[in-house]
Amino acid sequence: MPPETEFQRPLVLATLPPGGRTLTLEASPDECAALARRFGILGLDSVTATLRVLPEPGGTVLVEGRMAAKLTQACVVTLDPVAQEVDEPVAFRLLPPGQEPQDGPDDPDEIEAPEGTADLGEVLAEQLALALDPYPRAPGAELPPEAGGAVTGGFAALAALRRKN
Repeated sequence: MPPETEFQRPLVLATLPPGGRTLTLEASPDECAALARRFGILGLDSVTATLRVLPEPGGTVLVEGRMAAKLTQACVVTLDPVAQEVDEPVAFRLLPPGQEPQDGPDDPDEIEAPEGTADLGEVLAEQLALALDPYPRAPGAELPPEAGGAVTGGFAALAALRRKN
């Protein structure tokens, strides 16, 4: 089993019935607080997921479902709190020990399960990290004029500085 994580939900692949199983995962308040610290966000009120876990031929396990979260990030302009909700489908495949990931463009992500155990909580935490808005902005928040107003490209601010000189 990998090192302990903030939202640990181990799944032993060998214990799955042939018809699969539906799981509901929910982070506790302490787990939410730990994940918020890890992600560097102001708060994480909830993280839940409903997952259908289905064994496949060859020992792989297909996981599909939906993840939802309520969180608060700091506005990139004002630093004011910005409440956000995440509601996204999730799909990934768990690989038994010794099986190497295959990167196909239409395939779900493949996650290795060392020793035949996968941490579904950690996989969901990683999915949530990818779903976070990288530039949360409070309603009406605008960059000050000296920052170039609406910056349209990564070098727009540098171009404005160059014009000043």
